[in-house]
Amino acid sequence: MRIVLGVEYDGSAFFGWQWQEGGLRTVQDAVQQAASKVANHTVTIVCTGRTDTGVHALEQVVHFDTESQRSHHSWLMGINANLPADVRVIWVQEAVGDFHARYSAIARFYRYIILNRDTRSAIHRDRVTWCHHQLEAEKMHQAAQALVGSHDFTSFRALKCQSVSPMRLMYFIEVYRQGEQVIMDISANAFLHHMVRNIAGVLMAIGMGDKPVQWTEELLACKNRQVGGVTAPAHGLYLVGVYYPQKYALPKHAIFNKLPATAQRFQHEI
Repeated sequence: MRIVLGVEYDGSAFFGWQWQEGGLRTVQDAVQQAASKVANHTVTIVCTGRTDTGVHALEQVVHFDTESQRSHHSWLMGINANLPADVRVIWVQEAVGDFHARYSAIARFYRYIILNRDTRSAIHRDRVTWCHHQLEAEKMHQAAQALVGSHDFTSFRALKCQSVSPMRLMYFIEVYRQGEQVIMDISANAFLHHMVRNIAGVLMAIGMGDKPVQWTEELLACKNRQVGGVTAPAHGLYLVGVYYPQKYALPKHAIFNKLPATAQRFQHEI
């Protein structure tokens, strides 16, 4: 039996998603230990996509295989009872057909949040990126549209990125202001290492007026990470959710109902 979970976590105190040697605190390790206790045997958790140190998730989708028979309620309550306070399973269901948390996904959706005011936040210090320079969200949005479509994102990948190909299909990217926050919503078939944070760093430079709107297009063309600008901090980044074919009948996070118009149209189309 394959069990699928929706997992929410505050990444502030974790060294990313993936299990690491040396006893470092990771989300995968926490979920694996909790699920193993309920299953009464060791399970291996497979996720949609790994997140870096300090990155949060509103709905990471994972699966594990087990022969143990438990009700959905028992899996949910049992795993949560064994998790630390900064990780929670928000839903549970059995996999349909050939479902695989990583390989069945057709799009990932991230959100990057920038607090744009004179002072840092005491309350949200580990959950937003702070920028005291006034950002022009309209220019950032305009510049971001050059990234939509299928491109070589070499200029936006980490130098140590291990992906075989730098090609990715960007479905949409929206940048808009909500009060003191500038928000970037972005979706692609998959993301390269640090890709979202590098895009955010480039758009922030444009929003501050340090670079022209056409800089994103120039960076795509040059295919050189060394001229690609700074990597924005991790703590403003959220994995919001994952798009899967409807045949897998997975629940959708409530935030999908609050997306910008472009994102909602995309969700309808797939």
